[in-house]
Amino acid sequence: MIAGGGLAACIVALRLAELGHHIAIVEAGEQICGNHTWSFHRTDLEPGDYARLQPLIAHEWSGQKVVFPRFARSLTTPYASITSDALRQAVYDCEKIRTHENAKVEEIRAGGVVLDGGVEIDAPCVIDGRGFAPDDGLKLGFQKFVGVEVELGRPHGEDVPTIMDAAVDQKDGYRFFYVLPLSPTRVLIEDTRYSDDGSLDFEALHSDVLAYAANRGWVVKQLKRTEKGILPIALAHDVLAFWDRVPLHSAPIGLRAALFHPTTGYSLPIAVETANLIAGLGRPLTTAAVRKAIYAYALNRNQEQAFYRFLNRMLFRAATPRKRYLVLQRFYRLPQSLIQRFYAGRIRPTDKLRIIAGKPPVPIQKAVRCVSETRALAGK
Repeated sequence: MIAGGGLAACIVALRLAELGHHIAIVEAGEQICGNHTWSFHRTDLEPGDYARLQPLIAHEWSGQKVVFPRFARSLTTPYASITSDALRQAVYDCEKIRTHENAKVEEIRAGGVVLDGGVEIDAPCVIDGRGFAPDDGLKLGFQKFVGVEVELGRPHGEDVPTIMDAAVDQKDGYRFFYVLPLSPTRVLIEDTRYSDDGSLDFEALHSDVLAYAANRGWVVKQLKRTEKGILPIALAHDVLAFWDRVPLHSAPIGLRAALFHPTTGYSLPIAVETANLIAGLGRPLTTAAVRKAIYAYALNRNQEQAFYRFLNRMLFRAATPRKRYLVLQRFYRLPQSLIQRFYAGRIRPTDKLRIIAGKPPVPIQKAVRCVSETRALAGK
C-alpha cells in the first residue's frame, strides 16, 4: 500500500506492478497525480529508465535554452515532460494497481493505516508518499511558481523550451520565466521565483504570466489550464535528526523523505531511482525492508548533496534577492557536460572546483559565512 498518490508514489507503484506486485494507492484528493507538469533532462536518467518512462512522456524536445540580462545560450541537452494526465492514465490502466481517491490517511501504523473516519486497512508493506512535511532538520528557501497553458492566435515560433528567461524584473528573489512549447500555437508559461518567503500570490503571478506573453508579442486566444506549486530548496539538512523523527513503522519516499534535487527542486529522476531501489528488494516486500533501503539511500544522497546545499546558501544568503540571477548567469557559462552532471546530481570534484573558481558573484565575506552547514542549521 502507498499512502498518497503523487509523482513518487505512482512511479513506484508502476515499477512494482511490472514485477507482479499488487498495490493499493490511497489518495486524499479527488484524483491521483494532481495537476502538474514534471520535466527532466534526458541525461538525468539511465537509458533503461528513460525507455521505461517513454510511454508516459507527453512532450519531448531536442534541446533547450536560457536567457539572462547579459547572456543567452542554447544547449543540445534533450528535454522531456510528463503530465499528470499521462501518469494518471497509466496507473488507472494498470490491472495490478487499485486507487482509492478521496480517502485521507490519518495515521500510518505497524501493519496498516487508519483513514479519516477511523477505517483501518491492513497491509504488510506501507509506503508513505503523502508529500512534503516541514521538519526542524531542514532549513529551506522556496521555489514557487504559477504556470498557465495558453492557446495563441498565431504560432509562437519557439522550437525548444526556455528553461530560464531571467531577463525580466527581478522581484521576490531570483525570478525567471519557464516556457514549454507544446504545439506551434500552444505554450506553457511559468513565472518562477526563488524566494525566502513560502507564500504564493496566485493572482499576481497569473497576471504576470499573461503580461509576459503580451511582452513577447503573443496574443492569447484561450486559457487552457493553470498549475501552481511551492517547492522546497534545501539550504541545510540534518539528515540524522530528520530520520530520528520518522516513526520506525513508516517508510517515506519522495518529498516526504526530503528526496528532491536540493537546488532545482526536480524530483522525477529521484523518484525513478527510488522505484528501482524498492523494486530490487525482492519478496516479500515489507515496510521494514523499504524503510531500511530508503534510509541508507537518503544518508548517501545527503552526503553527496552537501555541495548543492552550500551553493543554495550562497544564492539565498550571500546574494541580495535582486542580484541572485548573477549566480545562475555565471553558472550557465560553464561547459554543457558539467551542467548536465549538475542537474543529474552526479557532479565530480573537478566540477565543484570549476563552479566556485574565480571571483564569486556574491560578496566574499558573505560567501565565507555560507560554508558552515552547522551554522545554517542553528539559524546563524
